[in-house]
Amino acid sequence: MRAYERLYRYAQVNTTSYESNEAVTPSGAGQFDLANLLAAEMKELGLQGVFVDSHAYAYGFLPATPGLEGRKRLGLIAHLDTVDDCGGTDTHPQIIERYDGKPIALGASGKVLDPEMFPHLKDCVGKTLLTTDGTSVLGADDKAGVAEIMTLCERLISENIPHGAISVCFTPDEEIGHGASLLDLEKFGADLAYTCDGSAPNEIEYETFNAASAKISIEGLSVHPGTAKGRMINAMLVAMEFNAMLPADEIPAKTEGREGFYHLTDAKGDVSSASLQYILRDHDAAKFEAKKQKMLEVTGALNAKYGAGTVTCALRDQYRNMAEIIRQHPETVEIAEAAIRAVGLAPVSQPVRGGTDGAQLSYRGLPCPNLGTGGYAYHGLYEHAVAEEMDTCVEMLLHVVKGFAER
Repeated sequence: MRAYERLYRYAQVNTTSYESNEAVTPSGAGQFDLANLLAAEMKELGLQGVFVDSHAYAYGFLPATPGLEGRKRLGLIAHLDTVDDCGGTDTHPQIIERYDGKPIALGASGKVLDPEMFPHLKDCVGKTLLTTDGTSVLGADDKAGVAEIMTLCERLISENIPHGAISVCFTPDEEIGHGASLLDLEKFGADLAYTCDGSAPNEIEYETFNAASAKISIEGLSVHPGTAKGRMINAMLVAMEFNAMLPADEIPAKTEGREGFYHLTDAKGDVSSASLQYILRDHDAAKFEAKKQKMLEVTGALNAKYGAGTVTCALRDQYRNMAEIIRQHPETVEIAEAAIRAVGLAPVSQPVRGGTDGAQLSYRGLPCPNLGTGGYAYHGLYEHAVAEEMDTCVEMLLHVVKGFAER
């Protein structure tokens, strides 16, 4: 079975993760549906020790073929959850065969996947595409990675390809920052690993943001507006003031490359109370710490103005820049770059303006760069994947396995 055929099937399983339910793993119960489906498929393919734990992590293992037992154990990881974006959780993917290079109607939604907006589509003429129907994300982030790992395992077993020991894990809740937190590294047993959660097949990513969240809570004082002078504290106006005290140019819409940002993701409130939710990002560790300090400084300044306890700031670190760890394990990059060249592509590495499970795992002791999957335009209605590029990613993973077997 080709990887895109697996993606088509997996995409139709609702695996939305919900930040509103982040205290529970998995945050969306549907993630168990795909985890159990994958476990059954792994058993059918011939993986050993397959199980799904109480948090919807699906594990499977391939013992080394004879003579390669002494090689380092390779880990392969992809996440099975999808974002709670675009208003739809039920996915109805489209398969476009022999793409003609023209704009693609996304179902009956009225939306169009246009090569003028996504120029790489101009290189996909004649290929097979998977798209959304314009009502939800596709879920190629990261079910394309899931599909490619499963297809890799099928080929390793059916074609009797020599390999060292391989550990596989499909994780929940990556989209809300928890995907790696409960992965059992002892049971997983890998020495080095890769997440398959990128975009173009020639990508290898090992430099991510440092990341934190900040929840700002504001307690106002509501009195009758006719007698409010000198007494009322309008929590919504304090919230607006808080945001105005942050650097206006350090937002996602005005930054790129290694430039960090403050991103206001949610705002709620009335006169009595209000809340703001931010994510803070920076590749540079010192600048990242300065951003967190800035949030505390603004909190202190507003409390000095309106009274102690008016504003509270809860900061939570989410992940760190994995580059600091990967530099200590250059073989992870060397093997991946050689695998990309082996499929006829030139390796590209750019700083990730985001993060992956690999960032958390690297700091937990499992060096874990990120590889491409052939999916594009993640987290939106225009998300799509290219079947032939997914095939290339499977071939690239085969060369990664070969690289570990030869070391």
